[in-house]
Amino acid sequence: MSTGDVALFDRFARYYDLFMPGAKATALSRGLEHAGRPVERLVDVGGGTGRAARALGVERRFVLDASRGMLAQTTLPSVQGDAGRLPLATDAVDAITIVDALHHIYEWDTVFEEAYRVLAPGGVLVISDFDPTTVPGRVLAFGERLVGFDSAFVSPAQLRQQLEDVGFETHLIEGGFGYTVAAVVPKREGT
Repeated sequence: MSTGDVALFDRFARYYDLFMPGAKATALSRGLEHAGRPVERLVDVGGGTGRAARALGVERRFVLDASRGMLAQTTLPSVQGDAGRLPLATDAVDAITIVDALHHIYEWDTVFEEAYRVLAPGGVLVISDFDPTTVPGRVLAFGERLVGFDSAFVSPAQLRQQLEDVGFETHLIEGGFGYTVAAVVPKREGT
């Protein structure tokens, strides 16, 4: 996230869950189903209050976010950190979610390479965000700029291409204004 976005999230963290709709557990769960391994360890990157991770029935889950204020609102295990430098070992988790947060995160190539590194073979990255090529997406992008966010939105097709360039196998789970993409780390020989 940019420093400005973190400061804004810190300011309204205590009200975030009151005004944001719940995470789409159905689309996220359908994305997790693409994993080529059991999903027992999940990291919700840019997860803020943990609303996405709470919606999923994963045994071990934690939230990573740059905003200390957002993390103060979660009841899940959490760590303040940078999506581009995940504090995890290689092959450490089965799934990563980024829900309604990708547009606040920068240096996507680095973020996707880090996700690829920390996901075990067969692990899945599930991203839900907003399509700027739709009318509601353009309105949202404009509104976020008005509020002061430094958001950068990407279409599902562009996102899939960027993820495939890193080595992921991608699947469009749900299209439209609010879309979901699943990206799987291919299994290596012998795994």
